[in-house]
Parts: sequence; C-alpha cells; structure tokens
Amino acid sequence: MSKYKYSETEQQINDVLKYHDEELKRIKASMPSSAEIDSRIRESEDLLRTLGYDEMPTVPKRDEPKKVMAVPSWEELCVEAERAVGTGNALESIFTEDELKRNSQEIRMLNAEYDQLHHLDKYDIAISAAAGLLGAAVDILLVGIPKKTPEGLKGGTLANYVREWFDKKFPEEEMEKLANSKVSKVPYDAQDNRNTAIHIEGLSAYYHRLLSLGHDPLLGLIFGVTDILTGRMTTIDKTGKIVSQVMENYADRKETDIFAAIAKQIIHFKSDITTSMGLPAPMMGLFNLLQFGEIGEYDQTIAEIVQGMYYEGYDFIHFCTLSVPVMIIEAVTRIGYAFKRIKEGHSVKESIPFSLNREKRPKLATMLFIGHSAATAINAGKVYFTKNPMAINYPQWIVFAKYSYQQLKWFLSEKPNAQDAYVRGILYEELDEVLDSVDTTFGEISEKYEVVFG
Repeated sequence: MSKYKYSETEQQINDVLKYHDEELKRIKASMPSSAEIDSRIRESEDLLRTLGYDEMPTVPKRDEPKKVMAVPSWEELCVEAERAVGTGNALESIFTEDELKRNSQEIRMLNAEYDQLHHLDKYDIAISAAAGLLGAAVDILLVGIPKKTPEGLKGGTLANYVREWFDKKFPEEEMEKLANSKVSKVPYDAQDNRNTAIHIEGLSAYYHRLLSLGHDPLLGLIFGVTDILTGRMTTIDKTGKIVSQVMENYADRKETDIFAAIAKQIIHFKSDITTSMGLPAPMMGLFNLLQFGEIGEYDQTIAEIVQGMYYEGYDFIHFCTLSVPVMIIEAVTRIGYAFKRIKEGHSVKESIPFSLNREKRPKLATMLFIGHSAATAINAGKVYFTKNPMAINYPQWIVFAKYSYQQLKWFLSEKPNAQDAYVRGILYEELDEVLDSVDTTFGEISEKYEVVFG
C-alpha cells in the first residue's frame, strides 16, 4: 500500500514539473524580442509627441552580456598558414594577376604624376629661351669686345657706361693719392724682380697684378691677407711656377692684426681698380697653371691666351660688365616663373623665385639651366666665328658650369630618390587610411564582443 502511495505522489510531482515547463515555454514565446520592444518604444514616443509631449522619458539601457570572440595568436596564425600553403612563397602570390597589373599601373601613374610636377610646358620653355636670347643679345650688341684706343679701353655701349661709372666712382687723382699712401701699401705689390729674392718669370708693371694672387678680387681675400700678415708675396708666374717668398724690402708693409690686414687689402683693391692694367677677373691668375694647348695660328697655350686677354683689357671692370647679361637672364627667368605661378593660382609667397629647392620650386632650376645654356651656346658661337678669345663671356661660363653640375646631380642622384620618396609617401598615406579603417572596425567589434587573444 505504501509503495502504491509513493508512486502516486511521484507521478503528481512529475505532472506539476511538466506543467511548469510548459508554462515557462509559453511565457517565453509570448515575450517580445529586443527589436520588437525597441519598435514599440518608438511607436509610443511618436504617439506621445502627437499628444504634445516634447520631452520623452528616459529608458535605462539594458546591459546585455557581450559575446566572446576568440582571436588566435600570431604564432598560431603562422603555423596554420604554413600548414595551408607551405613556406617560400613570394609576397606577389597573395595577389591575382589582375591585381598585380593594377598595382604596377598605379605605380607608373604615380611616377608620371611626379614627372609632371617637374615637366616644363611650352610657356616655361619660352620664358627660359627668351631670357637666354635676351642675355646673349645684350652681350653681343651692348657689351662687345674691349679694344685699346687713345682714349683708353672702349667696347660696346654698356661696357663704356660701366667703365665710366667706375672712373667717376673712383677718380684717378684720388686713387693715385691713395696708392701712394702708407695705408694701401702691401708686401705683394712688387712690379719687377729688383725687390724679389726669387726670380718671377714675367713679373712687370703690366703683369704683376695677374701673377700675384693677392691682387685677385676673390683669392686676394685669402692669399692677400695672409701675405700682408706674413710679409710675403705669393705668385704664379708666366710659366706656371708657384712661388711664395718673404719680401724683405717691404717688411714695413706688414700688419700684425688680422682686421687691419683685411682693411689694407680692401683699400689696395680700391686703389688698383681703375688703373690702366687694373685688377684681373676673379680666379684669372689660376689660368697661369694651364701650360698646355695649341690654340690659334700661333699655337698658344691656355695660359698664354689668358695672359694676352688681360693685356688687351680683359680686367675686373670688364668682368663686371659681362656679368650684366648673366643677371638679366636670372632676373627675366625668375620673374617670368613667378608671374606664371601666380597666374596658375599659387599664392605670392609660393611663387617667390628665390629658392632653388626643387620640392618647393620644382621647375625653376631647370628653367635657369635652359636659359644659361642657350646664352652659353650663343657665346660659344660668337667666339668660334670671331676667332677672338676676348669674346668669351667668363661669368656666363661660370654660371653655366654651376647649373650644369646641379642639373646633372639632380638627374642622376637626387631625382630618383625624391621620386621614390614621393611615391612611397602617397602609398603610406593610403595605407594609413586602411589602418584607420581597421582600427574603427575593431573598435565597433569590441563594443559588441569581448575579444580574447589566443
């Protein structure tokens, strides 16, 4: 009997539990989902707004537990990748053929874009060519070739004007007084070999300024000042022999203070600048070292040619005159470049044509190179047809050599590196955008999932 009652009670309990489970299932089935709840809340808010309620009651945010997202470690990913595709694979293998072609095309487009920044259009070339032709025309028509006349050295209109300006700026009478004063006397000013311990070939009243490095307008700031401090004379004679000797007869012309020596050097330059055999052109004395060549009908060496040019009047004043066409080329090219940049929409600050930095002024250096190349080519033709070395525009060739070196260095060395940096910079910018997008996506995932790294 007791066994029967126990079984009956157990059956009642099971029936109750079963009924409870069915009720729970029915309640869960009748409960709305989160989306349905949000939809009903929005409907209720819309209804309240239609009834005139502006402020909606705040509903506390339901805290739902985050799902767990397991991310394998880098080592696990590497092992899985090696298991799937093996080792020794090239980076290109992860791309399709179409993707590789598209990547190569993008690189070519970026290189072409960089080349376009430095490419000269027809207006750039026109500005450069016009500047070069104008400078060459001034050289041929206004500078001319200096010739000795009873009235002194004469050349073209511009050459005569510049020489007259120097004569007015440094009057002959005042310069003679200055030359005879003690403040301008220097140890390296011996005009012949009577006061020298070592014989200097060619030393004379005509050539002593060409042979003495102290008289060079540029080198004199080093050798001249040194000679004044040491009481010496440094020369390169007509045969190319370098001599530095103590001038015992001119010992009273020494200075012990460097600033006094510099002042005396400048004063001596001033006293010699307008003499009949004036200061040589800068670096002209170094040509005495070039004891080779068979030039002209007399088979002269380069040193002999330069010595003859100096004798005929190719001096510092003529060098200054020849610098005018060079400055015209510089000014016309730079001004033309600036106006064109402004017309293209750049600001005045961005168009100022002083800097030759190719990152800031991509075309300016090349335009100057073209302008000076044109003027130099015309000057070479002038020398060839006149057969006269006095027609050489020395400053023009110096500037041409400078821009040629810069252009060659840019083309062979600097441009490839700059182009590579330009392309890589754009690629890195695009990569940064991709990485930012990945960071944003990872942040969104972190809000919904609890990320666990293996």
